[in-house]
Amino acid sequence: MRLILLGPPGGGKGTVAKRLQAELNIPVISTGVILREAIDKKNKLGIEVENIMRKGGLVPDHIILEIIKERIKQEDCKNGYIFDGFPRNIKQVNSLEELNKELNKYIDYVFYFEIPFSEIIQRLSNRRVCKKCSTNYNLSFNPPKKDNTCDLCGGELYQRADDKEETIKNRLKVFAKQTTPLKKYYKEKKLLKVIDANLSENAFLAIKKVLRGMH
Repeated sequence: MRLILLGPPGGGKGTVAKRLQAELNIPVISTGVILREAIDKKNKLGIEVENIMRKGGLVPDHIILEIIKERIKQEDCKNGYIFDGFPRNIKQVNSLEELNKELNKYIDYVFYFEIPFSEIIQRLSNRRVCKKCSTNYNLSFNPPKKDNTCDLCGGELYQRADDKEETIKNRLKVFAKQTTPLKKYYKEKKLLKVIDANLSENAFLAIKKVLRGMH
């Protein structure tokens, strides 16, 4: 089972992807996570990625594609995987298709998470992340029990540079311009399923319903 979760940043893809991973026993491949790991290493690639992300830009295709290529060839991807945040543009789609042909593996479904941009700005500007264990909190609907402190490990919470309101608006503008054509592409391929992502529980159940129809 090979799935793509498409949708704007803050649309809940990460939360749903984790639940699908547990349900289907296949790994989530999140370019965001892989890129943040690179940033943490403080190497040349990490510094380059950090500078781009801080401004709300998107990391160049050649960097992303190299990372993806290596990742899906690993043993744990043998029975499938869930892409979270990839592909982002038509060039990446074409590169993924070439790679899939080479490996003789194909995408089963593309789920597009539909959610108003105003809701995303509200969600992301209130998001806080634990420095130690990376657990996400939201000051609006999922605040920590103690201010600025992670419930799980006691780590300090912080606001990511790319979660500041101006940066979010820029990310959404870039997203709309680059990713909207993907909906058209996957719709023509009859792989696209649009789901209401206002609530992550509803999104998860909608995806499960589609996948059940496969069997």
